[in-house]
Amino acid sequence: MDDKSMLMIPGPTPVPERALLALAKHPIGHRSGEFSKMFAEVTDNLKWLHQTQNDVLILTASGTGAMEAGIINFLSRGDRVLVGCNGKFGDRWAEVAEAYGLSVEKITAEWGKPLDPEAFRDKLQADKDKQIKAVIVTHSETSTGVLNDLETINRHVKAHGEALIMVDAVTSLGACSVPIDEWELDVVGSGSQKGYMIPPGLAFVSVSAKAWEAYKTADLPRYYLDLEPYRKSAGKQTTPFTPPVNSFFALQATLKMMREEGLQNIFDRHERQKNATRAGIRGLNLPLLGADDCASPAITAVAPADVEAEAVRSQVKKRFDIALAGGQEHLKGKIFRIGHLGFVSDRDILCVLGAIEASLSAIGYSNFTPGAGVAAAAKVLNQ
Repeated sequence: MDDKSMLMIPGPTPVPERALLALAKHPIGHRSGEFSKMFAEVTDNLKWLHQTQNDVLILTASGTGAMEAGIINFLSRGDRVLVGCNGKFGDRWAEVAEAYGLSVEKITAEWGKPLDPEAFRDKLQADKDKQIKAVIVTHSETSTGVLNDLETINRHVKAHGEALIMVDAVTSLGACSVPIDEWELDVVGSGSQKGYMIPPGLAFVSVSAKAWEAYKTADLPRYYLDLEPYRKSAGKQTTPFTPPVNSFFALQATLKMMREEGLQNIFDRHERQKNATRAGIRGLNLPLLGADDCASPAITAVAPADVEAEAVRSQVKKRFDIALAGGQEHLKGKIFRIGHLGFVSDRDILCVLGAIEASLSAIGYSNFTPGAGVAAAAKVLNQ
């Protein structure tokens, strides 16, 4: 059946009808008073979602653009930075930093395991001359479904006193609490195709006063991703370059939806669906990649031992037109990932688990009691 496809991946995520209809509106001039009024509303709601009074700047880019902007605007060539690497995206930020001539020290963990905050503390405490200029951390590591302990890592950064904390919150913002002002986070990047519930195209960077001080002496090359013009333009309720106007329409719509739902309700929903998904997968006797105490509310990674991960994905897509994500790098073909981020309902969780069970049966895997996955998930959702 056409037009029944379902995204259960960590991004792009499903888009609500309200946002789709907003995307279909006639564009307006991005230098018009009408656009400025919308820009002001969107910015106010972004600050609410980010739990901050800091600047939240809007770029026409992906989450990678947000993070690259965060790295290059506040650092100088040769600066020493610590980068947490326990998945595809932590590795990416190390690559970006190296590309700009920064002195990168990686703090690593096995993919599927969380970063050890004590490893950051040891490095930071040993830095008596305050040479470490930034610590770059991926909060929710999308490639493995692991949520790193940002709060504790940040506490060690604050004890250092000089280093900036730069956060990839691409799949955590809008899925769990990222209290930027309370934790005094300096640079936080995210992307529209995740918890914001709209298509790819917009990126967001929250910037603290401490980071703006560092900007004054930073010397890395930048032009389109130079954040100062975005800051000045935002003060006039506009953008320095031509924005995707219709994406702003969609963002305006979804931010209104999020405010109607309420922050805590959003976080509770993601937590409930995470727990239900993990319970359902266990009910099917499939191993999970990460432990419960570091599980991301946005994505669940499954590491089947007795069936091919790609065979499951293929069957789920072919028979039910549901997209699951595969593994990346050395985990390619070894895991599949279920997204439960953004515009995902409890019904979607039960649906995808039922589709996975039927697909497992179709490819000859029978090491489970029929209906056990959905039943285990339903029990969680009914609590």
